[in-house]
Amino acid sequence: MASSGKLNLFRVSASVSFFVGLLNILNTGNCDDQVPLLMWTSDGITQLPQSPPTAGHIIGQQQLISYLEKALDVGPQNVVLFLQDKMSIEDFTMYGGAFGNKQDTAFPNVEGALKSSMSRLVLPAVSWPASNAVIGQLQNQLQTSPLYMDPETLSQLRLNASSPALLVFRMPYSIGADLVSAKEILSGNDEVIGQVLSIMKTQSVPYTAIYTGLQPSREVTSLSIGAAMGGGRSLLQARGGYRDKESEREKRRRIKERAGIYDPVEFKVSFLLYILLWAKSLSVSILRSGRWEDYDLTPSTFGEGISPKLHGSSCDRSKGRLVLNYENVLGHRSFKLIFAISQRYYKVSARRWFTLDAVELEYDGTKATFNGSRHIFAPAEYSYHCDSVSSFRWPLLIPSSLKDPANQWRLSFEDFQIQGFNVTDGEFSYASDCASFFSPGIWMGLMTSLLLVLVLTYGLHMIMQLHTMDRFDDPKGPTISVPQTE
Repeated sequence: MASSGKLNLFRVSASVSFFVGLLNILNTGNCDDQVPLLMWTSDGITQLPQSPPTAGHIIGQQQLISYLEKALDVGPQNVVLFLQDKMSIEDFTMYGGAFGNKQDTAFPNVEGALKSSMSRLVLPAVSWPASNAVIGQLQNQLQTSPLYMDPETLSQLRLNASSPALLVFRMPYSIGADLVSAKEILSGNDEVIGQVLSIMKTQSVPYTAIYTGLQPSREVTSLSIGAAMGGGRSLLQARGGYRDKESEREKRRRIKERAGIYDPVEFKVSFLLYILLWAKSLSVSILRSGRWEDYDLTPSTFGEGISPKLHGSSCDRSKGRLVLNYENVLGHRSFKLIFAISQRYYKVSARRWFTLDAVELEYDGTKATFNGSRHIFAPAEYSYHCDSVSSFRWPLLIPSSLKDPANQWRLSFEDFQIQGFNVTDGEFSYASDCASFFSPGIWMGLMTSLLLVLVLTYGLHMIMQLHTMDRFDDPKGPTISVPQTE
């Protein structure tokens, strides 16, 4: 076992490469479902009371929240978040000059910022669902909306040390046929980080920088010690057995987690499941001083270890209310997102249908109501699905009246799916999609094809009207004279 001095990255001597220490920590762990997270503060900030984890420990969401809270309680409130699409610890060990080739490193700016900072923290293994929720946690901690920026926009922005700001820089990542392309992309991202840090230094505003990824860029197959040594015993099982079913279920669960798909919100009454709700994104916006302030409710609603508060919800055979309770949303201490659904029998179609009657916002004693019964409905035995449900862009949710407070709000749900009745086996039933058969794209294709057919028909008609000349000019004979009266 390595000594504790080798496990603590902050006590490694300056002569030892930073990424070599990072590699030593990772030797005991599995990088299959984890991403690294690097955090540091600007120059002149005293060291924060942060202790790095032990070797091989995987940081979960609650522990990551604790790290962020401790850092922001003492450190600067201006946060610069570098969010890469994919990241794994192998990116640093392969391209960070960890084997003595410091001149060949792809991270000179990141390494320089970490070495020059008096307060830094390296988390080599963070559960990537937890890293996905970093924006939401920082948003809740700072009580401000994230600003997605680039270096050019940042140079025109004037920050204030007294007011918190969350600046997000999205950076790409992709691996081509050769490994050189990945290194070039990482080098380009490091240059962007260097530009941002230079701009922040010129503004003389203290900041906290975080560099992490949304999901791992590589998957490593881990073997147990017995399997690696070729020893141990195993039980042969018949196909379709209990253990096979459990392994298949666990496999499906891990596939969903890697794809960023989590279980829907469930509301039960006496252990009977009545309402299911899922969305890729839930966001609300309010109009203040002529500008829209956005807030993302997704990290507080879905994800690993997230249990939204549903008190106030109810459901019976004909009506249901799903109440999602939040705190400190856009300056409102109490905030509720309510989905009111109902089902009834229609004689014309001779079947039962369920509708999303309204989506309500309750905040500090005020209620804003959006009507959704005109557009959001499905057969009672189906679920309803739509790629985009919003109140402002091709709206499916409409304020109930001109004087309703809903006119000051915007709702946006992406990849939205809901089912209020006839839920079986804890899963959504067949989805009735909001997209009709003749979508705008199909209509445009039909109209374009019709126009081309008309042009072709007109052209053929004109060609058929052409007549061959009945007389020709002989160069050896007299010139043909055509009288004007002919």
